[in-house]
This record gives sequence, C-alpha cells and structure tokens, in this order.
Amino acid sequence: MLRPISLSCAALCLLASAEAAAACPTDVVWPEPAWAEAPLPGGPAVEAFEEYLFTLVGADEERLGIRTDGVVVVHRGRIIYERYGRGFAQRNRHLAWSVSKSVLSAMVGVAVLRGDLTVEDSICDHYPQDGEICDVTVGDLLDWGSGLDWNEGYEDEPYYLSSVIAMLYGVGSVDMAAFVAGHGRAHRPGTMHRYSSGDSVLLSAVLAGALGPGLADSYPWELVFDPIGMESAVFERDQAGTFVGSSSVYATPRDLARFGYLFLRDGCWEGERILPEGWVAASTTPNPSFLAQPSPDWERDRGAVPGRHWWLNAPVPELMHESRWQTAPPDTFAALGHWGQTIFVIPSADLVLVRTADDRETGVFDRERYLELALALAAEDGP
Repeated sequence: MLRPISLSCAALCLLASAEAAAACPTDVVWPEPAWAEAPLPGGPAVEAFEEYLFTLVGADEERLGIRTDGVVVVHRGRIIYERYGRGFAQRNRHLAWSVSKSVLSAMVGVAVLRGDLTVEDSICDHYPQDGEICDVTVGDLLDWGSGLDWNEGYEDEPYYLSSVIAMLYGVGSVDMAAFVAGHGRAHRPGTMHRYSSGDSVLLSAVLAGALGPGLADSYPWELVFDPIGMESAVFERDQAGTFVGSSSVYATPRDLARFGYLFLRDGCWEGERILPEGWVAASTTPNPSFLAQPSPDWERDRGAVPGRHWWLNAPVPELMHESRWQTAPPDTFAALGHWGQTIFVIPSADLVLVRTADDRETGVFDRERYLELALALAAEDGP
C-alpha cells in the first residue's frame, strides 16, 4: 500500500508551522495554584459511580475484580469528585504505564513549537543511525507507524516472543532505544499502524537528540511538567539515559488531571500556549499510518482508533467503524495504560476523568459503563 503523502503532508505542515498561535481560552478556570473544588452532594449518580468503581471481588491478593486506586473527576475546571482506595491517598504517585506515551507526545509538541524539530524530520537527523531506518520520520513514530518488526506482547504471550518485555526487563533494557532501532523492517514506514512501545522509546531518544545536551536530562520538567504544575511527576530513564517514553511516568491522579486539562484546553495553560496551534487537533485525529492500513490486531479487536499517541472515540466511516465507547460522545479521547490507567478527555462535556488502578483480571472493568456513570455524575453538577 502506498504511503499517504497528501494526507500526511496536510497534517504535518499544520503542526510544523508556529505562525500566529490561536487564541487561548480566557473564560475558564485554571488549577493555579491548586485545583478548585466543588464536591457533589450525595445522590444516586454518586452512589452508582462509587459502587461500580470501588467494589472488589475476592481476596485482594488474588487481584480479582475492579481494583481502583484513585479517581479524579474534573468538570468545568473544578474537581467535583475524588476518592482513593486500596491504601492509596491524594499524595501518592502512581505508575501511569502507557499513559506515558501521551505525555511524551506533548513534549514533542513543545519541541516543535520551540523549533527544535519538525514531525517531517528523519529520525536520523537527531538520533544518528545507519541508512536502513533513516526513512522513518518523527511523525511515523508518533503514529506508531515506523514499520519496524515489533511484537507488543504482554503477560498473555510467551516472554521470549515479546519485544516489549525484552526491552523493558530483558536484553534491551540497558539501552532501550538502540534495542528498538536494531529491529528489522516489517513494512515501509507510514504504510501501516502497529502499536509499539518501541516506537515511543525511540521517539524519546530522538527528542533528546533534537533538544541537545542542555535539555536532554531535564526536558520533561522544563517542557511540560513545570509549566503546568505537575509537581509530583517522575520520569524514569534506562541505563543509557533515555527517558522510557513508553511507560515510566509516575504522578498523582491530580497531576495526571492537569495533563488531561492541558489537552482539554487546546494545549494552553493560564492563557498561554504550551503546544503548537493544531497539535491537539492532529493528535486526536485518526493518524495517517492508521488510515493507510490498520494493524491486523486492530482489525480483529476493533478497539479505539489511534491518534498520535492518543486513543480516540471517533467513528471512521471509511472503515465502517463506529465510536468505540458508545456511551460517550464521539469527541472523547483518551490516554490509556496497562492495568487500567486512564485519562479520558471529553471536550463537549468539559470533562477530564482520571483513574489509576490495578486491573489484573482481564475483561472485568467496562470502560463504557465507567464513562456512562461519569457523565451522569457530571450532569448533577449542571451543564
């Protein structure tokens, strides 16, 4: 299948240009210095929400049932609901797992706005390699469309077949980006979406190279965490010094809500633009590699639609795909992580939902039910 040049360029040119930034919203509440709070009174919607989220099944050590560690619901810029379970409290950081990928996407966006790189750049412009993978672009990595031969297998597959287990915990853990770059080619970059934690780690190394040694050790804080007040945030690195952009951000649910709120407000914070004009829109639009050819896994499972390091509820008529979460509006998008970590952003409802969890039991937690209950909860707060 041919690379979708015209569609790709239209999106990439929008992102690469930093001219005349769009106006930031001025009539909204900002969580500075802290979140405003407007707790809901008790009622049927609150009771149903709590009953669903904080009910364990079986002994805790068996890791059964819906194992919620924390929930924060932000409506119209105020926390209207917050609760913790299983020994967690407001101050506790939580591993975000693959929610980290969406955080990395924001860091790339800030670097684009600064002029450090563009999404059309070859990865070899900033992370020198031999010529075999120099046709991969920054945009391809954002699409999970590098074309590298990668197996994103977890606990349900043999460890010896899993590229991601080898990267995080095995032979690739010393220098994760080099391990990823050493994989062979499965298909041409940009011609198929294939979800890959490897693409995200390689993107992190490319970003560090573009920023240079002055920021390579501190860019998560200088580009995103500090500007939006994510004081709890921690970002782990591998032994080579690469931030593990696939899975290693830790933060409190309140600070993860700050990150969701940045995207709810079109990449602005306190009236100032943090992300380039159009970055949020392009991140939350079906990505070019996916539109060129969805991965076989997506075709089989028909999950959420991939944006650029985000997941979308958008219908895709040309693929005969309806919204993944039927109880939520089509404009819903999400950062999703292993074992139940989620940030849902629902612009039409002015809503950010953060949940941290330990959902080890497959298929128990129903995101559609969760979204339905959360929207009912927000409705009690008024339109």
